[in-house]
Amino acid sequence: MKQFFFSLAVLTSPVILAQAPEDPVVLTIDIENAVIYRATVFDVSRIARDPGLTTSVNQAFVDAINIGDIVSINGKPAKGLWSSTVYATPYRSAPQPGQPIADFDLAGTNFCTWQIYGTDGTFLGMIRDSGAGQGHTVVGGLAGFFGAIGSHQGGSTTLPIRPATIAEDPANRRNLGGGKLSMIFYLYPRVRPAVQTTASGPAVFHADFSPVTVANPARPGEILILGATGLGPVKPNLIPPGAIRFSDSPLQEVNAPITVVFDGKELPTINKVGWPGQTNLYRVDFQVPADALSGTATLQLIATWIPGPAVSIPVS
Repeated sequence: MKQFFFSLAVLTSPVILAQAPEDPVVLTIDIENAVIYRATVFDVSRIARDPGLTTSVNQAFVDAINIGDIVSINGKPAKGLWSSTVYATPYRSAPQPGQPIADFDLAGTNFCTWQIYGTDGTFLGMIRDSGAGQGHTVVGGLAGFFGAIGSHQGGSTTLPIRPATIAEDPANRRNLGGGKLSMIFYLYPRVRPAVQTTASGPAVFHADFSPVTVANPARPGEILILGATGLGPVKPNLIPPGAIRFSDSPLQEVNAPITVVFDGKELPTINKVGWPGQTNLYRVDFQVPADALSGTATLQLIATWIPGPAVSIPVS
């Protein structure tokens, strides 16, 4: 394993961000089969027993729960569950009988959880938010979204959330169908993925660990190695980065989906592992496209839909 390492002493120069830290990462999460189950049934023996469709209306002081399937994020397939406890009391400035009065028309409060998985069933992260009316506050996350804050506001509805009662059997939710929604999040990550930099430039290396430089440029079709930061937890325990040192036997794979963007083209990774002995330094291997043009190419990392800053490397 000795050849796996390169000197960390030079990996201290700051990365120049292509996106300012105050700029948000925008996620559009698509939901299907969305149903709101309202607690308008009080006979315990009837709860979750009706196999057919039920219906309900929003009422004062009625609790409910939203449930829907996550099917894609930023247009790419994903899996997961959106669930929320809802106190959607219809506050009104000019209330009808049975509606509570308020200064403004408000819709109550939601407490939402977004559990996000890859299409292969890998747990990628969780986002929690809460709020009402004008939007929700993202209060933090797990795994790929660890420590993120931000807001959830805006989106579109293809098919409204289907209203049901808690008498309906939720096991039949997908068969009975529900709403289709797109919800927009503005996240401010605690950390962003980045190609580490050295005193002489980005930490990008040939297979023999010699650095990619103007005198020794990258070549079309070759496999390169880069040092990276901010890629999140590693399998299997998903402990937050910085808490433990990465092992070398076995190597610990990064849990997040990682994409290398080379001159605007998204490339898969060959390897994505924690650098043994380090706590927040990773090794990522990728192949330069065979049709890469000579000159200067840009590199950027994306981890769990979060983009990092771009760096440049020479290509011959």
